[in-house]
Amino acid sequence: MSADALRPAEAASNTAVERVRAAYRRIERVNRPEIWIDLRPEAEVLAEAAALADRGLPLYGKLVAVKGNIDVAGLPTTAGCPDYAYQPEADAPVVARLRAAGALVLGTTNLDQFATGLVGTRSPYGAVRNAVDPAYVSGGSSSGSAVAVALGIVDLALGTDTAGSGRVPAAFNGIVGLKPTPGLLPTEGVVPACASIDCVSLFARTVEEASFALTCLAEPAQVHTGRFRLGVPSPEQLGPLADGWAEAFDAAVSDYTSAGAEVTIVDISAFLEAAQLLYGGAFVAERYTAVGEFIDAHPDAVDPVVASIIGPARDIPAHRLFADQATLAALRAEALAALAGVDALLLPTTTEHPTLAEVAADPVAVNARLGRFTNATNLFGLSALAVPAGSVAGRPFGVMFLGAPHDDLKLAALAGLRQERVPIVVVGAHLRGQPLNHELTSRGGRFVSAVSTAASYRLYALDTVPPKPGLVRVASGGVPIAAEVWELPVAGFGAFVAGIPAPLAIGKLELADGRHVPGFLCEPAATEGAEDISAKGGWLAHLGVG
Repeated sequence: MSADALRPAEAASNTAVERVRAAYRRIERVNRPEIWIDLRPEAEVLAEAAALADRGLPLYGKLVAVKGNIDVAGLPTTAGCPDYAYQPEADAPVVARLRAAGALVLGTTNLDQFATGLVGTRSPYGAVRNAVDPAYVSGGSSSGSAVAVALGIVDLALGTDTAGSGRVPAAFNGIVGLKPTPGLLPTEGVVPACASIDCVSLFARTVEEASFALTCLAEPAQVHTGRFRLGVPSPEQLGPLADGWAEAFDAAVSDYTSAGAEVTIVDISAFLEAAQLLYGGAFVAERYTAVGEFIDAHPDAVDPVVASIIGPARDIPAHRLFADQATLAALRAEALAALAGVDALLLPTTTEHPTLAEVAADPVAVNARLGRFTNATNLFGLSALAVPAGSVAGRPFGVMFLGAPHDDLKLAALAGLRQERVPIVVVGAHLRGQPLNHELTSRGGRFVSAVSTAASYRLYALDTVPPKPGLVRVASGGVPIAAEVWELPVAGFGAFVAGIPAPLAIGKLELADGRHVPGFLCEPAATEGAEDISAKGGWLAHLGVG
């Protein structure tokens, strides 16, 4: 009998069972053991899927990963330190709520030990590699959770966020990181980092999935409708960013402006000053309160970078904490006043994307730079949402909305204004400065980067008006061809592709860096008798321009 002929509950059960099986096969295929600390047996999750089938639960069949500092019944809670591990008697309340809504937990994920880090490398279970480029960090401390979502293993994942751990990994892996207002999701059953400001966060591939999951776990305030006002920092306050990131941020701001948001400059000095307090002031002493005695008693069990951050905090005098609390109160008042004039503040989620080697060479300084925009959020008690905003040099770039307390769904509505974009590779008359480039720009197209194809193509000069090249993939004898990556809104992409005349078509092109991106190809038959210009290395070189 087909699934269509089954009763809805039976069909849903079959779908969930197949999703579980597919997830475990996906885990085998991606071969990223560093993502996980403990996985539940596949048979156990399959049985759970079958048992929940007929209950009409809102998250039924959604697959979930849980950060290893959050209690999951039946699995040890390690916080990234095997010697610290304990066996929880029950699920943490937030995990229990997920399961009550029908979600299926696959296992616990790797993290920067004791949730101390924004890089995802400080773990005896191994550095979690980036989902897009394994030479780069995944971000932390919720590293495994973010990568499990980015690689399509799970639909949702729980992280924690104290200094940005639920947002930086989202930015680095091209997914959504929703950091709720502090207190909206319970932190009982979570190994504390800084207990007074810790938050449980959510990872998902879309804003809609993340915000729906939040409504299943809590009761966030509802969002108003109408035009949104968006605050952005001045270029001077934006500060140093990785190459191409300032331009990517400007493009994201332009996207939201085009979608109807009103943009105004906001002074973020209070945010930047408070960010320095989280590790540079007395608040780090709360990390010692959480796990300091364990670190003192088990020095060989602790990552040396983590120990160097938490251990010295035992000696911070109490008067410094009271002084920092007074400073923070004044800065929070300034920050809330700045936010009062806008619906949200838009910032790059972080400042750069380091490689694993760069973090290994200077772990503390690199990590400190990553928290410039995220560190202050929980000190101020704000809501936050990190979302993808295109790519730079082939790796994800992300932006972050900061909102007043309990503006969680407002941020989701704001993020939804930006149109999804699709990349496309052009090699000829659509390049910058060429006669058909307007077909991209008139549809909202935006230049991303100059690239080269893999050495698997030949380029021909076709007899067309205006002149165009034809790119053909070959089994042997191919060469790299100069090209450009552009991005188009989804609607613009569809309209653009619909207007492409034969013998050209859009297919998947392989780039020199290994990516496969939609782009222009030509029917091989159309190149018969055409001049082979492959030796020129590209269309502009053939024309003698550029």
